[in-house]
Amino acid sequence: MIKDKSIYIKNIYYMLSYAFSTLNQGGYESVKAESFDNIHDLMSAILAKGISLQLKQGLYREYVLYNQDLNTLRGKINMPGTILNKLSSRKVLNCEYDELSENNLFNQILKSTALLMIRRSKAKEERKANLRNVMLFFSAVDEIDLKAVKWTMIRFQRNNRSYRMLISLCQLIVEGMLQTTEDGEYRLASFVDQEHMERLYEKFILEYYIQEFPELNVSSSKIEWAVDDGERTMLPSMQSDIMISKGSNVLIIDAKYYTHTLQSYFDTNTIRSNNLYQIFTYVKNKDAEFKSKPHTVSGMLLYAATDEAIQPDNDYMMSGNKISVKTLDLNREFKDIAGQLNAIAKEQFEEGYCITATPYL
Repeated sequence: MIKDKSIYIKNIYYMLSYAFSTLNQGGYESVKAESFDNIHDLMSAILAKGISLQLKQGLYREYVLYNQDLNTLRGKINMPGTILNKLSSRKVLNCEYDELSENNLFNQILKSTALLMIRRSKAKEERKANLRNVMLFFSAVDEIDLKAVKWTMIRFQRNNRSYRMLISLCQLIVEGMLQTTEDGEYRLASFVDQEHMERLYEKFILEYYIQEFPELNVSSSKIEWAVDDGERTMLPSMQSDIMISKGSNVLIIDAKYYTHTLQSYFDTNTIRSNNLYQIFTYVKNKDAEFKSKPHTVSGMLLYAATDEAIQPDNDYMMSGNKISVKTLDLNREFKDIAGQLNAIAKEQFEEGYCITATPYL
C-alpha cells in the first residue's frame, strides 16, 4: 500500500513538471529522485528547492514608496506632512522617496507560504528544516495574510518571471490545501481539493501533448457556434480543454476529475449526462466548421480513474462522429500513464504516425 501511495504522490510531481516546465529546466533533480509519503512532503521539497534556486539568482527587488520624517531632505518634500510638523514645533521634513526593496508581494508570498508549511503541514521535520534554512534570507520581508492575496492581479515581467512557477505553486498550496477550522485557525488539508486537482489534471494533459508531440497542433481552443445566420449574441463561450489537430484531423478532449466518475440512477450507472452533452456539442460545432471539406472530428471524455469497481472505456459513433469515454489511472507508474496518452494520440493520428514522445521519467 505504501508503495502505491508513493507512486501516486510521485505522479503529482510529474503532473506539476508538465504544468510548470521550470521543474525540468535543471536544479530540481534531487526532488525528482526522492520518494514522498504525502503531498505536504512533495510541496515542501519543491518550495524549498525553488526558493534556494531563486536565492542564487537574487531575490526580486522593486521600488517601494516610503513616507518618513527626516532631518535632511530625501526624495521630495510632502508639504501637508511638513506643515503639520511645523505646527507641532517639530523641526523635521516629511519626505516621500522610493527605495529598492526585497519587501514586496512576490517575496512576501514565498515567505508566508513557507512559514505556513513549517507551522501547519504534516511534512517531515527535515523538509521543514530546509524551509527554515532558506527563510534566514527573508528577514527583511514581511509576513502577510495569504487569504487576502489577489492572485489574478499578480503580473509578471522580465525581472520577476523566474517567480512564475513558485507563485503558482504557492497559490496551489494556499487555495487548494488551506482550510479554516472552527476556532479560526488555519490547517493544511491532507490533499489538494477536487477543484484544484481538476485544473492541474487538465493542464497536465494539455502540456503533455504540447511538449511530447510537437508535430501536432495542441491548444485550448475556442469553438464557434455553428449558427445559420451568423448571429451569436448572448451565446455562451465554448472553450475546449484540449484540442489536438493535424490538418483536418481533430481530437477534442475534455479532462474530468471527479471523486465519482459515473452517475447512478435506480442502481444503474451511466456516464454523466452534462459531460456527454458538452463534448457532443463541441464536436458537432467543430465538425460544422469544415463544411464539405474532407475531415475527421472526434471527441473524448478523459476521466481520472477512481477506486470504483466500474470504469468507463467506451467508443460511440454519434451522427458520424466518434465520441470516446476513457479513464486515466494516476495511481500507476508514470510510464504507463504516458503510454496511455501516447496511445490516444496514435489511434487518432495513426496514418503516417510515428511516436516520438519521450516523457519526463
